[in-house]
Amino acid sequence: MAEENQELRKAGLKVTLPRVKILQILEADRGPHHMSAEDVYRALLDAGEDVGLATVYRVLTQFETAGLVTRHNFETGHSVFELAKGEHHDHMVDVESGDVIEFHDELIEQRQREIAEQHGFELADHSLVLYVRKKS
Repeated sequence: MAEENQELRKAGLKVTLPRVKILQILEADRGPHHMSAEDVYRALLDAGEDVGLATVYRVLTQFETAGLVTRHNFETGHSVFELAKGEHHDHMVDVESGDVIEFHDELIEQRQREIAEQHGFELADHSLVLYVRKKS
């Protein structure tokens, strides 16, 4: 728990039990890396923690503002959150299962920088999401 306390303080957030518990859920190796507020809430319930859904939403928004998590709004109809790891990656979303797959491809990254430069821009940031389905 000391590691989570340090991360919260570094992000400028007061250490509270709900914040620590939610951060622990997001950092756990089990389960998906991209969790909705409802996923986090269910994981807390499964762990026997008494944290309300409204608190989960509030804490995730605070984490996003503090730069601890990144919110994604894939076309699945709701937001999902992942820990902000600092390294860039893109996403594929399986349109049938909703599974999110992270990937990094340096050729795609280079091509995007080149396209921005060809139009007289410097690439500041980007988000690439591929919507996919398993081949039949």
